[in-house]
Amino acid sequence: MPISSTESTREIDLAALVETYSALLFRVAHSVLRSPSEAEDVVQDAFVRVLEHRESLPDVRDLRVWLVRIAWNLAIDRRRRIRPGQLDEAFAQTLAAQVRPADAALDEARRMTLVLAEMERLPKGERHVLLLSALEEMGTSEIAQVLGRSESAVRALLFRARMRLRRRLEKGGHR
Repeated sequence: MPISSTESTREIDLAALVETYSALLFRVAHSVLRSPSEAEDVVQDAFVRVLEHRESLPDVRDLRVWLVRIAWNLAIDRRRRIRPGQLDEAFAQTLAAQVRPADAALDEARRMTLVLAEMERLPKGERHVLLLSALEEMGTSEIAQVLGRSESAVRALLFRARMRLRRRLEKGGHR
């Protein structure tokens, strides 16, 4: 059976979506899961969801936020199956600058590991807004859409998360 022009357009659009958004979705999933292989699985699952809902794509207002929300939810679901506190030190090293001398990059990776450990101790809502804001550089309105909260709630959570994290880090990570 030949492919109609609309089906072929959808395939081209999917390829463009994968090319445009796969790196972003990987970063979102990786920030939650801290495992490259798990994050890759989430990205694949997210695009499977896109295929399942391709008829409704023209109705999506902000495709970037919609895709991030799918990846975020899939990563959170997958994270529930991972042992809490299971931090991958390699994740912290990927966040450290690659162009620094090895000793400086190692120090930065250690600091990042401490920050990530403290972020894990934050209440879930605060941790989520901080991850999306700091690691994915999303704005308040985008975070609100991804998490299904109001912008004012996101701003309040973000403020509390930053203050709590700052206090904990100043105390040296002690409760």
